Amino acid sequence: MTSAPPLPRWADVFVLPLINLFVALSVCGLIVLALGENPFVAIQVMIKGAFVYPGSLGYTLYYTTNFIFTGLAVAVAAHAMMFNIGGEGQAYIGGLGAGLVALWLAPMAPLVLVIPVAILAAALFGAVWGLVPGYLQAYRGSHIVITTIMFNFIASAIMVWLLAGTLMQPGQQSPHTAQFAVSGQMPKLHDMLNALSFNVAASPLNLSFLLALAALFGFWVLIWKTRIGYEIRAVGQNPKAAHYAGINVPLVIVFALAVSGACAGLMATNEILGVQHRVVLNFTSGYGFAGIAIALMGRNHPVGIFFASLLFGALYQGGAELDFEFQSITREIVLLIQGMIVLFSGALAYMFSAPLARLLARVLVRSKPVEGEA
Repeated sequence: MTSAPPLPRWADVFVLPLINLFVALSVCGLIVLALGENPFVAIQVMIKGAFVYPGSLGYTLYYTTNFIFTGLAVAVAAHAMMFNIGGEGQAYIGGLGAGLVALWLAPMAPLVLVIPVAILAAALFGAVWGLVPGYLQAYRGSHIVITTIMFNFIASAIMVWLLAGTLMQPGQQSPHTAQFAVSGQMPKLHDMLNALSFNVAASPLNLSFLLALAALFGFWVLIWKTRIGYEIRAVGQNPKAAHYAGINVPLVIVFALAVSGACAGLMATNEILGVQHRVVLNFTSGYGFAGIAIALMGRNHPVGIFFASLLFGALYQGGAELDFEFQSITREIVLLIQGMIVLFSGALAYMFSAPLARLLARVLVRSKPVEGEA
């Protein structure tokens, strides 16, 4: 049996994810059909719920923002061939950093000072929480998957301890901090656009979305336009060759995991500063784990990560509309649909790679002119 020819880069980045998405949606359509509903009507409701109804686009982009940050957290480490599944804990600790700054600084400083400092604190706290597993991997040989998983549990325990004790708002029993002062709250985009005479429906979308877009651009510059980015990719391709070339492999691993943690920590700016306006338990809501699927589907590239995040944001928002419109399509079915997309875009991402490569090879061969032909 002959091996399949290599898949062109453009097909791997664009065509293969579209095929996986089509297959996943087809399987989900069969499930919806088995429930007695029209899958084409269901997809129309989902699209309207995600993009058409007033405020729906804002909600979709709000979810997209969270996925961008956690997807970047996985992608940065992946370029160094490190599998960071600690985004949940890194985002959690990042929220602690942003919350502490907002609680302390917001009552006595203006928004233009509080928000940048809180953003830096979220990134710094997340970076520290990623740096420690990176150090253990680079200098002590600890497995990065095990340490990042364990650090998720440690972060959760720390947050429960703080929010049920030292940081809990006085005079109540719910495990959360006091609400931030106004200068510690990320401005909403609909408020800013309405102030400019644009009629925009209210939604949780805030300035963190622009921060997420800047992070995507910064990720592209870091990985493909800087020396340290080249070293990260070199270590990911062959650590022994990178070491022979003079690259400090352990230091690069630690740096990559620190940047990865910083990206995850920035997710807290959207949830804590932009929506909750206080530190609450479980605000990460599984976004850190979903970032693994985002990075896989986006092929660890900023453009792919953006569109994968937008897809998952639309699934979150449009799925809520499905649950509202159809009695037979419950929230559990919506989670099943999301899971099928994760399955085909993540675990089975390259199931159709070989057949697609053979098909493209035949098409490209046929399209080449025959030698000597006029």
